[in-house]
Amino acid sequence: MASTSNKNTPGNYAAEQRMNSHIGDYRTYIHSAPAMAITTHHPGLGVMPAKTARSELCSNYCDVESQLRGIGSTNLVTPQKPVNPDFKTPRSLNFIDGLQVHLPEPLVVEKNQRPYMNN
Repeated sequence: MASTSNKNTPGNYAAEQRMNSHIGDYRTYIHSAPAMAITTHHPGLGVMPAKTARSELCSNYCDVESQLRGIGSTNLVTPQKPVNPDFKTPRSLNFIDGLQVHLPEPLVVEKNQRPYMNN
């Protein structure tokens, strides 16, 4: 028996598949708000701390996290080997130049002085 519903036409099937593909692309977009930034820098001078994607800090972050959580630690068939983290060195972004620190010459620190206390 032939179907008389519009859902079984080739055009409607293609439109539904295209819609499903666009929904998947929208949900898995790598540069969305909770995901990875296009360029990543660590906050430097004059910048407030921010969230950094775990893939920007370590190359084998999944193995390190699995070891920290103890995943596979009770596997008696193939015991887990220790994981050495492969750290990345992220660049730093500064908005202001470094502040100059001036120390008196010679610096004398006396040991019999009490800290300043405001009563």
